[in-house]
Amino acid sequence: MTTSVVTLSELLAARVHLGHRFNKWNPKMVSFIYAERNKVHIIDLVQTAFLLGEACDYVKLLAKKGKKFLFVGTRQELNTILAEEAQRCNSFYINQRWLGGLLTNWVTIKSRVQALENLEKKESEGFFNSLPKKESARLKKELDKLRRYFNGIRKMNTLPDVVIIIDQRKDLTAVQECNKLNIPTICIVDTNCNPDIVDLPIPANDDAICSVKLILGKLVDFIKEGQIERELSKTS
Repeated sequence: MTTSVVTLSELLAARVHLGHRFNKWNPKMVSFIYAERNKVHIIDLVQTAFLLGEACDYVKLLAKKGKKFLFVGTRQELNTILAEEAQRCNSFYINQRWLGGLLTNWVTIKSRVQALENLEKKESEGFFNSLPKKESARLKKELDKLRRYFNGIRKMNTLPDVVIIIDQRKDLTAVQECNKLNIPTICIVDTNCNPDIVDLPIPANDDAICSVKLILGKLVDFIKEGQIERELSKTS
């Protein structure tokens, strides 16, 4: 396991240890809870550091093999962070609403991505300008909608090799689709989550932006390391 992924001081500063109020907890998280303070569960940061290290090793190994990653985080306040981090390692992302069947009905979703490409081509060619105002407005609205939902996966020609999920409860459908298709999942699990339904849980505060940003950043750093090593191996 990688030993220098993150320090406990970094985790504390990012408020990774702060879980939910004790009456909101999922009992399956009991082994990841260090204590209760003022009716709030405190996450065991030693386990967080260890499991984050395991996840970082895993994504680096897969990146060295050329595997593809999909990041999922549809909470509004995380939209920009998720997109920026995914793009930093040339990965795919969903940062708006998760459309049911996005993975399990991939053929249909892929056709919607193709529709996005087709509309963008028509827009660039000035086709919209030749249409009646009402029809042009309708197509522009459709194009905006397609961009919003599919911009992060427009180059995803096949199912991803790994899915990294920020908020299990918000994007539970994504977790379920991955499980159905046996796609490995890495997921931040707060004290109100179920660690048993993901492959690599990382116990952490999924509400604080600073917590999410820290964990996402570490995972992306290691994906990039794996990608760089892959490219270097091609030239050696």
